[in-house]
Amino acid sequence: MAQVEKRGGLLRKSSASKKPLKEKVVLMYDEIFMTEDPSKCSPRFWEELFLMKVNLDYLEGKLESLDGEELMKIKDNINCLFQHCIQALGEEHPIRVVNALQTLCALIRGVHQKNKSTSGFDIINMLMGFDKAELCMKNLMESLDSLLCAEGSESLKSLCLKLLLCLVTVTDNISQNTILEYVMINSIFEAILQILSHPPSRREHGYDAVVLLALLVNYRKYESVNPYIVKLSIVDDEATLNGMGLVIAQALSEYNRQYKDKEEEHQSGFFSALTNMVGSMFIADAHENISVQTNEAILLALYEAVHLNRNFITVLAQSHPEMGLVTTPVSPVPTTPATPLGTTPPSSDVISSVELPLDADVQTSNLLITFLKYSSIVMQDTKDEHRLHSGKLCLIILTCIAEDQYANAFLHDDNMNFRVNLHRMPMRHRKKAADKNLPCRPLVCAVLDLMVEFIVTHMMKEFPMDLYVRCIQVVHKLLCYQKKCRVRLHYTWRELWSVLRISTNTGQWKEAASKVTHALVNIRAIINHFNPKIESYAAVNHISQLSEEQVLEVVRANYDTLTLKLQDGLDQYERYSEQHKEAAFFKELVRSISTNVRRNLAFHTLSQEVLLKEFSTIS
Repeated sequence: MAQVEKRGGLLRKSSASKKPLKEKVVLMYDEIFMTEDPSKCSPRFWEELFLMKVNLDYLEGKLESLDGEELMKIKDNINCLFQHCIQALGEEHPIRVVNALQTLCALIRGVHQKNKSTSGFDIINMLMGFDKAELCMKNLMESLDSLLCAEGSESLKSLCLKLLLCLVTVTDNISQNTILEYVMINSIFEAILQILSHPPSRREHGYDAVVLLALLVNYRKYESVNPYIVKLSIVDDEATLNGMGLVIAQALSEYNRQYKDKEEEHQSGFFSALTNMVGSMFIADAHENISVQTNEAILLALYEAVHLNRNFITVLAQSHPEMGLVTTPVSPVPTTPATPLGTTPPSSDVISSVELPLDADVQTSNLLITFLKYSSIVMQDTKDEHRLHSGKLCLIILTCIAEDQYANAFLHDDNMNFRVNLHRMPMRHRKKAADKNLPCRPLVCAVLDLMVEFIVTHMMKEFPMDLYVRCIQVVHKLLCYQKKCRVRLHYTWRELWSVLRISTNTGQWKEAASKVTHALVNIRAIINHFNPKIESYAAVNHISQLSEEQVLEVVRANYDTLTLKLQDGLDQYERYSEQHKEAAFFKELVRSISTNVRRNLAFHTLSQEVLLKEFSTIS
């Protein structure tokens, strides 16, 4: 008996003499692509269609193969298919709902391919018609909202979120996607919050929900009132905010883990042996090979939460066990494969680990520490465009944090000490610090370490002036808080204030360094005034090494004779403003994220067999 092969919707017999047979669903698709109404000859056509397993490749390919004129001829049938898909979302039979969701995704993506150079209005007209668009989108959004909020199939919720992501990213510039006007009017904001506040849903769909929210917030944010911005800015529910923080922390932790694994693999292989033989002459160049795809989508979500919602600042300091150190077994569930900048969370066990009770033997962490570690990785190499965008966004987030009064309070809190292992760029003149030697310090020290690390390791020919200025601004804002609140921080400033060394040497930066050195006149006056006094005190009292109290005694005794130059306005700074200075950057960033999310959306991973098995267990 001849064997049957399946290719692109065709059933081929092994015998070459026989014509290929088409799947029934493909034959039904072909009827839709005729000019006649397919239900005229078959009244049960639409009812039967959604019982058939969707052939996404064939449907999308068929749409893409037609030119604009041919597509317009079957516009009525496309509109009819779109409307029947929406009606099927209200069916009790879950297979119909799944097939309708997948068909909608294929329709949206297929029509988008034919309308890349045109406006969103053409897409609306082709999919549902201008006259029925408002009602269609209202029904669609209400059905999706109900499916997302209902207790039931996690696979259906996953497909709903993927459909929404497909809808949002149908154009590269989401602000030109007019379909989103209907998503603004028929809000799903509360459904997204419910997913984030409910642990089981968050574990399965938190990543998609957070990325979706970040994209919706950026729809025409500078041109009109975006209801998602307004609603996100006033969220005060602790469970929801913590849930969002956990999703972001987990995604950043996964990136940090992947980088660490690659780094260890790199160091234990041929490169490590070669370094031992010939030294570390080429260590910086070789280190560039250690690369993990950055995740601007989740970073954008963190920025929007920090920038828009002051209540989210408290989430940055919420302690949890170090992710990756503790895991719990979880039952397997159908998930899509991880993608570089896609919309799928890594592994469920990592998400589960953050919700365990704290253990005294486990190093505690928080979202801010995880973010600082992520930043220390992506800021090492800013030559790559994605890393440059990530590095810039990291500094913008730190700028917002450094301006916040509450954030500064916990950053400088002596009772909140952490051991933060930042990644440091390998350099010829220094050894890598051992993890066990890291001291426990207030979190502001880790922020300063990160800023100093970038400043001293990026003295390159193509000077990243913009990033340097942002680093200095973060340091300045932290110092302003310390002056205002009379905080004395035990920190080694030597690496940051080393401009004097350059000013005394001949070189292209001598003049600029001299100007900076001159601006530090008060610092030099303090050093020149107290050093001799301290040395004299030590000599008179025959003490080789003074204690902190003894130095303070000398300072108090000689403070009245210290002369300083008055500097006005040093504790003042211009507050961060996105719209006036960063609008172009965020428009380009969101465009890049939208393109990558659309490219990496996966609808094929839920097989009909898996769905049938899941639905058979639903009561």
